Amino acid sequence: MPTLPEAVKAAWEKRNGPAILTTVDEAAMPNAIYVTCVALYDERTVLIADNYFDKTRRNILAGSKGSLLFMAEDRKTYQMKGTISRHTSGPIFDHMKLWNPKQHPGHATAALVVEEVYSGAERLL
Repeated sequence: MPTLPEAVKAAWEKRNGPAILTTVDEAAMPNAIYVTCVALYDERTVLIADNYFDKTRRNILAGSKGSLLFMAEDRKTYQMKGTISRHTSGPIFDHMKLWNPKQHPGHATAALVVEEVYSGAERLL
């Protein structure tokens, strides 16, 4: 399985502001939220802390794919798309508890396994 390109990993380390997580419901209606509690887990997986998800949680449980959009400090944007799952225990959940701020509940972790990456219209993965 291919890994995230080095340029994307470098941009991730220099992201600016919150990211935007998008899922869709069973009727294909999109739902987009700002997320700030995010981290790379491995060469292909991004974790998002589920601190206050509602529609997003329902969409993930219904089998939605996900998209995470972020901006690097040079104002270049990147969009990662893939399969998203929810974890309430285990290594992925435990990893989130290490970096999620203590003032947030961290009910669960959304894990986005990246299948495609874009910067603008250019496909990078």
